Amino acid sequence: MSFPDEFQAIDLEALPSILQRKYSLLRDLDKSLQDEALEEQKHAIRIADEKVALAAQAYDLVDTHIQHLDQYLKKIDEDLRQRDNVAATTSPVLTLAKAGRSGDSSGRGRKKTRLAKVTAAAAGASTNPTSMELDLPVDPNEPTYCFCNQVSYGEMVACDNPDCKIEWFHYACVGLKEQPKGKWYCSDCAGLPKRKRGK
Repeated sequence: MSFPDEFQAIDLEALPSILQRKYSLLRDLDKSLQDEALEEQKHAIRIADEKVALAAQAYDLVDTHIQHLDQYLKKIDEDLRQRDNVAATTSPVLTLAKAGRSGDSSGRGRKKTRLAKVTAAAAGASTNPTSMELDLPVDPNEPTYCFCNQVSYGEMVACDNPDCKIEWFHYACVGLKEQPKGKWYCSDCAGLPKRKRGK
């Protein structure tokens, strides 16, 4: 199908301006798209910066608490070392107690009494059982004796029954004021037949 020459001339003359407008619109769209992309990029960067700031704040918060926890643990460690030092100053009592029990497990040849007094310089307390309880910290690992189930203090007497379950007794708890003469048996062992309580 052919068009008149006059119509074709008009269309050809208008074509460059039409194309120019089309290309101009394309450029505007490209620019708009770039502007939006740039804005979105700036917005994304702002969000990323906020996230970094929040992460840094969280890290600083955790780090501060870790430092406080380290200081607290260090203080606890120092307190435990001081307690160990205090326990070391009272170790002669523990040594005497162990010597009385394990030194002669058969019970033969044991001394009738044992002195577990702690000097005032070493312990800062008198040998009175009441003041021992009030002034000295009791080591939970220290063995207990006697009917009262207390730690060693003051003068103590050993039961001559080698199979005695308790073995050592405080003078006051068994009604003694001085070292007994001859063999001595606690009230639990005194009623046993002689063959059961030893010769």
